[in-house]
Amino acid sequence: MFRRIGNVVVRHPVWTIVAWLIAAVAIVATAPGLPSNSDESSFLPKSYESIKAADIQAKAFPAAFTPSAIALYQRTDGGKLTAADKKDVERISSELGEKKIDQVQKVVPGQASTDGRYTMTLVQMDSKNAGQPVQADAAKVLRDDVKKLVKGTNLEVKLGGSAAQALDQQDSSKRGEALIGIGTFVIILVTLLIIFRAPILAFLPLITIGLVSAIANGLIAYATKLFDLQANSSISSILIVVLFGVGTDYFLFLMFRYRERLRLGDEPKQAMVNAVDRVGEAIASAAGAVIIAFLALVLSTLGFLKQMGPALAIAVTVTLIAGLTLIPAVVSLIGPKVFWPSKSWRHEPENARFAALGRGVQKRPALTTALSGLVLVVLSLGTLGFNATFDLASGSMPKTKESMVVQDEMQKAYSAGAAAPTDVYLSSTDGKAIDTTVFDAYVKKLGAVDGVANARLAQLNKDGTTIDFQVTLKYEASTDKAIETVGRVRDVAHDDAPPHTEALVGGMSSIYKDIDAAVTHDYKTVFPVAALLIMLILGLLLRSVVAPWYLIASVGLGFGATLGATVWIFQGAVGHSGLMFMLPVIMYLFVVAIGTDYNILMIARLREEAREGREPREAAGMALRHAGPTVAAAGFILAATFATMMLAGNALLTEMGFAVSFGIAVAAFVMAMFFTPSLTALIGHAAWWPGHADRAKEPPSSPAPVSGGERDTFAQDPAGRRT
Repeated sequence: MFRRIGNVVVRHPVWTIVAWLIAAVAIVATAPGLPSNSDESSFLPKSYESIKAADIQAKAFPAAFTPSAIALYQRTDGGKLTAADKKDVERISSELGEKKIDQVQKVVPGQASTDGRYTMTLVQMDSKNAGQPVQADAAKVLRDDVKKLVKGTNLEVKLGGSAAQALDQQDSSKRGEALIGIGTFVIILVTLLIIFRAPILAFLPLITIGLVSAIANGLIAYATKLFDLQANSSISSILIVVLFGVGTDYFLFLMFRYRERLRLGDEPKQAMVNAVDRVGEAIASAAGAVIIAFLALVLSTLGFLKQMGPALAIAVTVTLIAGLTLIPAVVSLIGPKVFWPSKSWRHEPENARFAALGRGVQKRPALTTALSGLVLVVLSLGTLGFNATFDLASGSMPKTKESMVVQDEMQKAYSAGAAAPTDVYLSSTDGKAIDTTVFDAYVKKLGAVDGVANARLAQLNKDGTTIDFQVTLKYEASTDKAIETVGRVRDVAHDDAPPHTEALVGGMSSIYKDIDAAVTHDYKTVFPVAALLIMLILGLLLRSVVAPWYLIASVGLGFGATLGATVWIFQGAVGHSGLMFMLPVIMYLFVVAIGTDYNILMIARLREEAREGREPREAAGMALRHAGPTVAAAGFILAATFATMMLAGNALLTEMGFAVSFGIAVAAFVMAMFFTPSLTALIGHAAWWPGHADRAKEPPSSPAPVSGGERDTFAQDPAGRRT
């Protein structure tokens, strides 16, 4: 099949390129805009308690005041607020309300802090658009207006709250995307220039992948709208890295084999056909593993991950098709001039380092397996200290952003949980009004829960069938202690609910607790499903039942080593209280799926060497010698491109960038180069049971010696196959 694809593309390169250009113009011109949502509650299904509580609030208290933005005031000299200062705040609040800013429904003065140094203006927005870009736009207008209104007073003001966080997250994301894009571009360009010493070859993947990126983003926007998926601004940053990182990987797989075929004497166009034929199956299998792993995210209960899975799968699918059609077409059109001005492509270097590594694996496979395996196991011990954090907003932007400063100051000035109180909604189950005599006792029980600062009856609906009890926690909403406390609040609220009533606990801490439960569910479903599907692809590629087991076990060890190292670095050395909650799921998929690429490339080359008549140990050594440079180059570029995510300046992308780049490095430089080939050499022919995929189909010919340490050449039949 891959030979046929290669033949068609090489015979009709111009038409292939034109088809891609037409597709790009058509898709980009007609694709809808990609929406973005920063509301954590929208990521959960409706079956979770926090979402049910939000529904109760919307029905029973449609006019309930829930601030989306908070203007926090203090004196410029840091002293206590005077009576004149408080009058200024009342005036500013009134004038803000009179401006009729889009999305703003109500503006009221808030309470002063207990130390008298802070006070607030609370702004309610349309709850239907929570987390949407329109509310970020409203926050921008509010921030500008309130700063103008405070001029001429002794006050300074900062705007926080969920809408302001969405605005700051949006700005941070744009800056992060720019830095990641520039960093990725520079790393790929410089690395390819060093490897090939050919400017055309260095710029070629950047240009072609840029075209692929436009098409992929258009298709993702279509899919997001068609299936009503949730989107988050962090996805754009991840997409940049996936498209350019994975696309460059497939480009390298193809170009290294194309160069090898030219060195073996193939005519240029035939060399590209043979390259697609030889490496096409490995690229398709590698991409298939990545696509399957990403699609496994559809099983996630979190809307953020549900959208990310199909988006990344679409991106990799388009990249795969480009790798087998667009890139071969462009390169076959240019021919060997693609390597200009370098002439080193004509002669195969000795690859002394990789040849030496190959000999080491060939002579001591047991020692190599033990040492590389020990490194992975030791690093995996760090996973025992893993702790999750759930504040997606603060994790998505630097602490210096204005909304984050407001959040920190409010925690110091007020009760830490005051900015995001927990609500207990008590509803009648028989349609009758709830007995008001039980309220005091119920409030006392809620207020007595360990970790609760205070509890009060906030409001009743007009029929008396639903009551809102507001519970203020002692801790900031996203902390472990707050999440533990809201669990205890739920227990008391449920167990002590009066007869014929049902209690539901809502608020941000309740949402975070449900997200924790959803992630735990994902660990039990997404991980094993992705692993089984990747094993199936490996089994089909290798025609083996044995090899997929130890290959998936090796990438599992790689995942453990990566998570362990990330825990030690960020929780231990840097001092983070925990890692972002979705990091293990994302890391598992990237490290396991993309890390499998290198295992596939190495094991496919090992099989190819074995089919030429070499014994398992020799085949492993030769595979490392000849596939090692490709894996090293691809692994370095991909790890470096993911590392650019650390430039974004926020905890989520910094942790993700380190974890995935470290995992890719482990996959390329530990697993694929040492653990996998040495273990395959140890297992021998049994690795390919029940098939005989590693057995020579024909007796190997006697190779002719090649001067200068070049690789043995083989006679070729008209189809370009070695005999």
